[in-house]
Amino acid sequence: MPGYLVIADDNEMSRTLLAEVFRNDYDIIECTDGNDCLSWLLRNEGRAAALILDMVMPSLDGMGVLKELNDRNMTKILPVFCITGHRDQQIISRAYQLGAMDFITKPIFPDVVSRRVNAVVELFEARKKLGHLVTVQHKKVVEQAGTIDSLNRDMADKDRKVLEQAITISNLNRGMAEAMATAIEFRSNESGNHVRRISAITRMFLETDLGAHLAREEIDQIATAAIMHDVGKISIPDDVLNKPGRLTPAEFVVMKQHTVLGAMVLKKIPQMRNQPFYRYAYDIALCHHERWDGGGYPRGIKGDEIPLWAQVVSIADVIDALVSRRVYKDAIPFGKARNMILKGDCGVFNPRLIRVFEQLRPQLETLYSGADADE
Repeated sequence: MPGYLVIADDNEMSRTLLAEVFRNDYDIIECTDGNDCLSWLLRNEGRAAALILDMVMPSLDGMGVLKELNDRNMTKILPVFCITGHRDQQIISRAYQLGAMDFITKPIFPDVVSRRVNAVVELFEARKKLGHLVTVQHKKVVEQAGTIDSLNRDMADKDRKVLEQAITISNLNRGMAEAMATAIEFRSNESGNHVRRISAITRMFLETDLGAHLAREEIDQIATAAIMHDVGKISIPDDVLNKPGRLTPAEFVVMKQHTVLGAMVLKKIPQMRNQPFYRYAYDIALCHHERWDGGGYPRGIKGDEIPLWAQVVSIADVIDALVSRRVYKDAIPFGKARNMILKGDCGVFNPRLIRVFEQLRPQLETLYSGADADE
């Protein structure tokens, strides 16, 4: 991974350990206090890939450094990991408000720290690419709008602006979602064709009476948002995410965190919050493992407390997981998967969704016809 990793800690042993963990991945910059750290970051703005920041240091402490970075909007482009020897909830809450990405608790476990830091750096790199993509797409839209203007001088100003806005939204939405899907693919072996099928199935469900109250553009936005349902998996350790077997109870606890982490990731990306599909993407990332009877996670909400778009992505995710091959299982024939869902072997779903699932059976069988759904 490119760039510098800045380690700010007055404890020489901690600095040495962290420097050794990341020696092969980054150019290491060691700082012994907050003032040195802040000075280097301001002189070299944009060159650091990440900052590991001890919260207790002489002169300027970690919270002071974090506040300065936040005031200068630098935490939006620089992932900051705070080191602490104890978990004071007030300190943690304040650090998150100031833009911290994660907390590293002492004693430091090298493998855990390495995976967590590298995963977030990958996400920030993907976000930079996303920003570049948005810029390029915007330039294209402006050029297209200029062409449209020259060819249609007699078009009313209002109509032309509506057309230009439609082109802009369409291009940016597609680019944003595809960039996020790419970020997921850094980590997971089941996020390539998987996310595209989830989007397609989501659209199928919402184009029935189930989505009769939704406008066409809302269905488009939800189908786009569905692509990002598992974005939180970028922060799950590889040995859990891609384990070729059943997860232990402890590992499952870690895996379940991808829902909360996904919502957090989406919330921390300014370009994402400005998109019309953001509210759908946030709900879907957080709630797509909730269940109609309250037996899901992370919050155990039930019934229509679960947003409809999250319910739809939930059943789409289960369908695809059953019928597709995974690192931990072979593909299951669609007929068998259907029976499992109808019997409740995969959790309880909204009865309306089950009726639509039966209604869509021919289209779904066509989607998965042929070979196994390989990733």
